[in-house]
Amino acid sequence: MAGGITETGEPYSAFVGLVYMFNLIVGTGALTMPKAFATAGWVVSLALISFLGFMSYMTTTFVIEAMAAANAQLRWKRREQEEIDDSDSTSEYSDDDVMGRGRSEPETKPILSVQRSGGHTDHFDIVERVEMGQMASMFFNKVGVNMFYICIIVYLYGDLAIYAAAVPISLMEVACGNHSCSAGSVKYNDTDPCWGSVTRKDAYRVFLSVFTVLLGPFTFFSAQKTKYLQILTSFMRWIAFTMMIILALIRIGKGTGEGHPPVASLSGVPNLFGVCVYSFMCQHSLPSLVTPISEKKRVGTLVLADYILILGFYVLLSFTAIFCFDSSLLHDMYTLNFTDNCDVLDIPVLRYFLGLFPVFTISTNFPIIAVTLRNNWKTLFHRDGGTYPWVVDRVVFPLITLVPPIVVAFCTHNLESLVGITGSYAGTGIQYIIPACLVYYARRHLEPVVGRDAINKHQSPFRHAFWVWFVLLWAAFCLMFVTANIILTDTRK
Repeated sequence: MAGGITETGEPYSAFVGLVYMFNLIVGTGALTMPKAFATAGWVVSLALISFLGFMSYMTTTFVIEAMAAANAQLRWKRREQEEIDDSDSTSEYSDDDVMGRGRSEPETKPILSVQRSGGHTDHFDIVERVEMGQMASMFFNKVGVNMFYICIIVYLYGDLAIYAAAVPISLMEVACGNHSCSAGSVKYNDTDPCWGSVTRKDAYRVFLSVFTVLLGPFTFFSAQKTKYLQILTSFMRWIAFTMMIILALIRIGKGTGEGHPPVASLSGVPNLFGVCVYSFMCQHSLPSLVTPISEKKRVGTLVLADYILILGFYVLLSFTAIFCFDSSLLHDMYTLNFTDNCDVLDIPVLRYFLGLFPVFTISTNFPIIAVTLRNNWKTLFHRDGGTYPWVVDRVVFPLITLVPPIVVAFCTHNLESLVGITGSYAGTGIQYIIPACLVYYARRHLEPVVGRDAINKHQSPFRHAFWVWFVLLWAAFCLMFVTANIILTDTRK
């Protein structure tokens, strides 16, 4: 996320890019959506998720436009440097004259003249992967760059805390014997016994300790996500999601559904907002997803199709859930509703598969997110030409990456709140504020050198400045609304 410019890697078709984006966005965060829907009411939920999906699509087009602008600037600087080098080797002027001309060229010679003399090269082609951290460095000042990294770091901390809580919760539910056919109508408390005198909360913390010991050490080393691991986890995810939707539809079709969700409940909106923002998150990974696409003419259409499909999937998953299960019995982790109710699923093997599904998929992602967060910390404090002492590099940075989310997971395993808070604050920054600022400053930064007649073929359909300010105002409103709700909720307690 915080890296600079790298090669695009092996190219793939636009359709494969669409599948990758779909798989990235539809992650385990979708499992927390049904309970949020049930809490906020189905009409409010449908309206809000549709609007947030539209807003996320808009800022996705902003990031793609900023990527094209970053590629154009890199090409311009490279061409400018080549011309300076040529001048150094052939000019009869003094070195001072050459340096003076090199400095003035970007302001007096538009990029269109380079395009006309350089053949068919389109300077806005997205052929080099420029990560969001590099774009922030290109278009933001020092304060803006630091704010970007802080936002990314807070978001990743939230991710790790959610992952660290979700795995032990799933293991606890399986190990504490909640696969009996009568368990679906029981609401468990943390103080209920699990094994003899060991409570459910104790079991959760035991599994969290084991999780930390097994996966924590990866934070101290490099971790790479393999192609086959991605294929395996994606395959398991889609089996699980499809199974849950079909089982819920069958139960509703038989007329045995127990769900009677409210039409609207404003008290559930803040958590729903955080969950929905989190569940549409892909902006931070767009450079890695879009750049390798071999044919980018239809990228805008495919992104729109992706968002429509994802919105439909979320609505289908959540609506089948809230009309199938009693709202008071919906779990934070939706898979658990299928592991303790034989009326819905009476095949033990499949119940255990759904119960352990988050364990397999989340455990493979935890080391990747941890290493990414560690590298962002290093980049935030990095100074040109400087290196970190061995202890700081290999011990301090991994520890400040690993310890906070584990501590949070030890203190609470309320996934709905964790996802809501993370999505509402850091998620708002990454999904709304940063893309809007990137595209705004990218346009201002390039106009003096590209000229007003240059056309960015990856320009967002929302090209008017009004949309940038609309996104920023919406983000500010969301932050104030969520903060006010948290304060009011605390004062009522």
